Amino acid sequence: MAGKTGRPAGESDARERLIKEAKKLFVALPYSKVSTRMIATRAGVNVALIRYYFGNKAGLFETMLRETLEPIRAQLKRVINIGDIESVGELMRTYYRIMAPTPDLPKLIARTMMMEPGDLQRRAMEKIFSEISLPAEQLMFHKMREVGVLRDGVSPVKARMTFISMMVFPFLAPPALLGIQGIELNEEWLMELAEHNVNVLLRGILAQGGDSNDEAH
Repeated sequence: MAGKTGRPAGESDARERLIKEAKKLFVALPYSKVSTRMIATRAGVNVALIRYYFGNKAGLFETMLRETLEPIRAQLKRVINIGDIESVGELMRTYYRIMAPTPDLPKLIARTMMMEPGDLQRRAMEKIFSEISLPAEQLMFHKMREVGVLRDGVSPVKARMTFISMMVFPFLAPPALLGIQGIELNEEWLMELAEHNVNVLLRGILAQGGDSNDEAH
């Protein structure tokens, strides 16, 4: 497939490499300390390719976030459409699988959302969440109430907050706190935590069909 007119010379996977290295750098350093030349050098490509693919650094930052979160958006869409217990569990598993290779990414998201309202990064983040996460999360638990998955008396808004807290907290917890608990934040442990959290949801806010005999992790 032909590229855009005026594309600088570069390898076919340059766009993916730029996104990969941008994610590493934006997570590790303040936004202001990350330059397009730094990203391009780490990716081993011509810096002009950032302008070609993303327009500028801000465009690369937003694209990196959007494409990283896309599998989560797709699973959220499935939850909205189905609204069953298994789809909620798979949403948590999907989130952990996406975040496990870059466990500091949720910290970047949290930092960005605490910036000044007019900040470029925060605007990009709010745009992504308004388009993807917030409407989906709001619909998710209301849909679950409609199909009878939520326990009687459980508030969809509070259930959503519980679910978000369970997903996000492991990544925001100080490493020293995790160390005291003997926790190593890797994919294997996160997958075990996902199953534990789903089990807690079943017993707490979700209306399961019968008592579960699964062993708690």
